[in-house]
Amino acid sequence: MIEDQIISDTIDFVKDKLKGAEAGHDWFHVYRVFKNAQLISQGEKVDPLVVSIGALLHDIADSKFHDGDETVGPRIANEFLQNLQVPKDSIDHVIKIIENVSFRGGNADQKFKSLELDVIQDADRLDAIGAIGIARCFHYGGFKNRELYNPEITPDLKMSKEEYKKSTAPSINHFYEKLLLLKDRMNTVTGRRLATERHQFMEQFLEQFYKEWEGEL
Repeated sequence: MIEDQIISDTIDFVKDKLKGAEAGHDWFHVYRVFKNAQLISQGEKVDPLVVSIGALLHDIADSKFHDGDETVGPRIANEFLQNLQVPKDSIDHVIKIIENVSFRGGNADQKFKSLELDVIQDADRLDAIGAIGIARCFHYGGFKNRELYNPEITPDLKMSKEEYKKSTAPSINHFYEKLLLLKDRMNTVTGRRLATERHQFMEQFLEQFYKEWEGEL
């Protein structure tokens, strides 16, 4: 099938493009989001091609690794999909998904909605929480040479989109500024169900973290 070939070619493209990427935003992150999206979409009436290639291309050029430029990813995806001769309406849909899938701080407005975006956004957010979410959080914090935790620097829940992008706060703050907020922002029934378990795991982790930080039994 033509759609299967498009997905296969997209997988090869993403694997090559993300060689050497930071481990929280590499091919394996994309693979997990792709698999999550396939699972979630089973209960939703969506375009399977848009969900597949949207998930695969959602982080093709994350703006945090391109000086905050949010146009790089959509441009790369658009050029690639045009070369594959993907239908224009599908390309346009995927581009809007890439432009709107990210969290970008709790106070940022989302300018586009679709069921396909809902599925991919949930899939991406699931990879930001739970055991893998914790691992990704601290890996990225180490990548940016951030503190693990500093009791004197409190989480900021009122950041603008630009303030959120420029934040250099300790990794623990990220739990409160994003990760613990995601459970209640899931779009789909399946996403909410999966997020609940992962959210509870993070709460347990934080409880243990603070006990060990203070040397409590």
